[in-house]
Formats: sequence, C-alpha cells, structure tokens
Amino acid sequence: MAWETRNGGGRYYTRNKRLNGRVVREYIGTGPVAELIAAHDAERRAEREEERATRNGRKDELERIAALVDRCWSNASTLAAATLVGAGFYRHHRGKWRKRRVS
Repeated sequence: MAWETRNGGGRYYTRNKRLNGRVVREYIGTGPVAELIAAHDAERRAEREEERATRNGRKDELERIAALVDRCWSNASTLAAATLVGAGFYRHHRGKWRKRRVS
C-alpha cells in the first residue's frame, strides 16, 4: 500500500491484493477520497500488528506456564515413585506399579 508518483504526475494511492493466488496492484486514486482510504488501510494495518503482538505475548506466557507445569509434573512423579518404592512396590516392565511379594 503506497502513494506513488509516475512520470512526474501527481500522487496516487495503490494497494496490493491477492487475486486467484497472484498479487495484483489495485489503483485507488488521488485526492481526499484516496487519502481517507489510505488512512483507513493504515489503521487496519496497525490493528493487525497490535493483535499479532498481543498474540505473541500470550504465546510466550503460555509457554512459561507449560514449562512450569512440566516441572511440577516431573517433581510429583518423582515423589510418587519414591513413595511407592518406600511402600514396597516396583515398576513392572509395562510401566505399572506392582506390590513385591514377601516370602
């Protein structure tokens, strides 16, 4: 989206859009109407960038929370395993806990 000047003429506003998988330049025009459309396009672009930044911030926060949950799960698993071993259980080859036979 740009204001252009060609062959020493006046300024005119164009924007690119995708049409059937190809990028096509769309001529908008000159004057106050083109300026309003350019301002509107700039506002929409700013909103999209702000939304993208917000999404990236949320993603970082969720990744930090996921790392914390993983650490808590690991600690809880270790604690549970230690408790079961202390109570006389062992881990079977399929991952299930079984009580040791006492002879």
